[in-house]
Amino acid sequence: MYNYGKHFIDLEDIESVKNVLKNENFLTCGPKIREFEKNICKYTGCSFSCAVNSCTSALHLACLSIGISLNDEVIVPAISFAASSNCILYCGGKPVFCDIDPNTMNIDIQKIEKLINERTKAIIVVDFAGQVNDYERLLQIKEKYNLIIIEDAAHSIGAKYKSKYVGNITDLTTFSFHPVKNMTTGEGGAITTNDEKLYKKIKLLRSHGLTKDFNERNEKVSHQYDIISLGYNYRISDILCSLGISQLQKLDSFVEKRKELVTYYNYKINEKKLNNYLEPLKYIFESSHHIYIIKIKNTELINRDLLYKKLHKQNIKVNVHYKPIYLFTLYKNLGYHKGLCPIAEDVYNKIITLPLYYSLNNKDIDIIIDKLHKIIENIISTSNLIKRFEKIDPILYGFLQNDFISGKEFSDLYLEDLLNERSESISLRN
Repeated sequence: MYNYGKHFIDLEDIESVKNVLKNENFLTCGPKIREFEKNICKYTGCSFSCAVNSCTSALHLACLSIGISLNDEVIVPAISFAASSNCILYCGGKPVFCDIDPNTMNIDIQKIEKLINERTKAIIVVDFAGQVNDYERLLQIKEKYNLIIIEDAAHSIGAKYKSKYVGNITDLTTFSFHPVKNMTTGEGGAITTNDEKLYKKIKLLRSHGLTKDFNERNEKVSHQYDIISLGYNYRISDILCSLGISQLQKLDSFVEKRKELVTYYNYKINEKKLNNYLEPLKYIFESSHHIYIIKIKNTELINRDLLYKKLHKQNIKVNVHYKPIYLFTLYKNLGYHKGLCPIAEDVYNKIITLPLYYSLNNKDIDIIIDKLHKIIENIISTSNLIKRFEKIDPILYGFLQNDFISGKEFSDLYLEDLLNERSESISLRN
C-alpha cells in the first residue's frame, strides 16, 4: 500500500528519543526544547525560534503577537489547510481570501493589492506544496502598505528563496512537524522571527502568559511568578523535540530525495504520455517538495473523484490538497460563498495528490504510474462507451454516468452488449 505521505524514522531518531525517556529529570519543560529551538535558528539563520505543539498553535500565536483583533482583516490564499485562516478567526479577525495562481497554487500576488484597505493588518502566505512564494514582490507590498507578513511554511521547511532559508525571510514564519511533513516531531510546530519583541510575546503566550517558567523559577530559587496575559498551553515536550533535533540533521537529505522523486515522477508521466491528460504543478521558485500534486487537464473526460476512488481500490492512497477554505460550512455560515475565488474552485476540481515520501523509490513510482496509466485508459474507454448512450437512451445514460462516477465497475463488453440491445430496440420501434 502507498500512502500519500509517511514519516521516516531511523535508529538515530529512536536513540534520541530513548535518551530523553531515560532521563529522570525532564520529559517536558526541559533542555531539549531550547536545544531544538537553537538548532532551528542555526539552520534557518533566524534570530529567534519558539517551538510549540502544532503549526496551528504557531499560526494562532503569530496572529496574537501582531495584535490581530476584532475588525482586523488578514489576506490569506483561498486554497490551504483551514488552519491558515482559522488562526485569524481565533483572534476575532476577518480572513479575506485571495485567489491563487493556477500553475503554482500559491497566492496570486497580482490580486493582493485590490484586497487591501484601511482594516488590512497582515498577509498570510502559504508556500504551497513546498514551493516558496515571490517574497521580493511580497515584501514590496508589505513596505508600501505597512503590513505584516506571516509565512505559513508548514510545507516548505528546507526550501530557500534566493539563498535564504525559509524561516528567515518574513516577519514571522510558522512550521509544521506533523508526521507527513518533510521532518517530524510526531506532532509539533515552531515560529521563527528576527523581531525580539514578537519573540518575547510569543514565548509569553505559549505558556499561560507566565512571566517566569519552571526553569527560570528554579534558577532564581523562587516560586513567584505572575500571569500578565491570557496565554495558552501550547508547549511542546522534550520527547518530541529530541526527535526534532535528530530529524533536523537529516532535513537537507530528505529534501534532496524528494526532489529526485518528483523529477522521476515527471519523467514517467511524460514517458507514459500521461501528460496528455495530467500536468504537475509548475515550479518557478525552489521547493522542498512536501507533496506531489497533479492536475487533470480535462475533467469531463476524467472525473477527479472517480480517479481518486479507483486509485484507492488499487491501494494507492491518494489525497486532495485542498478544498477552498471558504467552501466549508463553518465559513459559509460566516457569509462566505461559492464564486469568491473562481480559479481556486476550478483548480480544486482538477487536483489529486500522489504518494511522496522519503522511503519511496523509483520502482514504487513505476508501479504507481503503471497503475495510474491503466486506470486512466479504463476510465476513458468506459466514458466513451457510456457517452454513446446519451442520444440513444438519455435516461439510461444518466443512470450509467452517475453509477460510473460513484465508482461502479462496468466491463466494455457489458456496455457494448447493452448498446446493441438499446439500438436494436429503437430500430424495432421505428
